[in-house]
Amino acid sequence: MSANFFELPETEQISELTIFASTVLEAYEFSIKSIESINYEYNATFKVATTDSTNYALRININSPRSAENIRAEVAWVKFLENVDEILTPRPIANKSGKFVTTVAHAQSGRELNCILYSWLDGEEVGDEPTLEQLQALGQAMARMHESSKDFVLPSDAALPSFQDPFWETEDFLLSDKSKLESQEKDLIDAAFKKITAGTDALYSRENPQIIHADLHGWNMKWYNNQLSIFDFDDCGIGLPIQDIATALYYLDTPEQDEAILNGYTSVSQLPPHIKADLEMLLIHRRLMLLNYLYETNNQEHQELIPTYLEETLRRLRVFLDS
Repeated sequence: MSANFFELPETEQISELTIFASTVLEAYEFSIKSIESINYEYNATFKVATTDSTNYALRININSPRSAENIRAEVAWVKFLENVDEILTPRPIANKSGKFVTTVAHAQSGRELNCILYSWLDGEEVGDEPTLEQLQALGQAMARMHESSKDFVLPSDAALPSFQDPFWETEDFLLSDKSKLESQEKDLIDAAFKKITAGTDALYSRENPQIIHADLHGWNMKWYNNQLSIFDFDDCGIGLPIQDIATALYYLDTPEQDEAILNGYTSVSQLPPHIKADLEMLLIHRRLMLLNYLYETNNQEHQELIPTYLEETLRRLRVFLDS
């Protein structure tokens, strides 16, 4: 059964995980009125309504390799950010045992799945077409997170990956024995990673790493009453603020959008020291990380993106290596 779960049609996977969500929620103190699937990509996310009319967001890490120690670090940082002015995040909810990570065996996938419950954020997801006002607000929020979290210390029972590692301590599906790439494709990607690693090491030699979000895009933000809130801290790790900025810029389409984020950032704090080539390198690195994810994930819709995404990635790598 476990081998076949990810081969089921997506609708059947979601249906089964909705049933599983009700089992997970037995670990909490409230009574459930409804469970609605709102996102099924990297993780499975559900809107949970209780009989007392309170809403929550339940995240089931169905695709994510993040450990319980990683999620405890995520929770500690989100709780830390609750006390920082002008940063809006959801609130992690403890289960009956007082723990924020609820781990339940999922027989259909053959996995122990880590789950976390957050308070519900009002508003609409910013999505793929953020306004310049929203992007400026993102730049401001990012700067406040970076400034406030410079001295954040992980709890003793928590851990996070280092983003100095070329694959951010995720499994390598591009260059390892698990790679499905042709030898020439691997050679090109390997050359790019060598250049990226040297450039990243140089950045780390000049700046102190700290906790960063590492996945700031429009689908991880909501807009409500002209205020921005940020969620989905599942990718957070120990990195450099410039890596956070580059990740946010990766998802934008125009110079005006880039300028809006950077202007928002500099209205709060100075940009991290960097040159244009550093950002170009980090943008290419982000694309390679997403390519690696496409080969790692069991999400069928994302797997179908591989041929087109790979072709464009190789084209950009040739330009990057010739620059």
